[in-house]
Amino acid sequence: MPERIMFVQLKTGHNTDQGPCWISWVRLSKTWQTAYWHGKTLRRWTGMFDANFFDAETHEDYWLSGPHRDRRDTRYSSVVPEVDEDARRDYESFLSGEPLPGREQG
Repeated sequence: MPERIMFVQLKTGHNTDQGPCWISWVRLSKTWQTAYWHGKTLRRWTGMFDANFFDAETHEDYWLSGPHRDRRDTRYSSVVPEVDEDARRDYESFLSGEPLPGREQG
């Protein structure tokens, strides 16, 4: 399964772009229809307002995307993501101009 460092934000129960967020390693199925993150199984679903995945167990909505080098991962807020320790070194290298692991070609 591909594994990527991604921006993850909880959408359920929060105003637009105000939910807690993380920079984390996320495992993705080959088709990218399922993501595994922090012990959760997230399923891709189109047509959701402000989200692109939902928790298969709790039905909470999440937004997953590649992190932005300028740290503007949210569109309408300045919420700062918590960076997981196991992703910190690679994420900081990315912020300094290096490609993300697995994304060397784009």
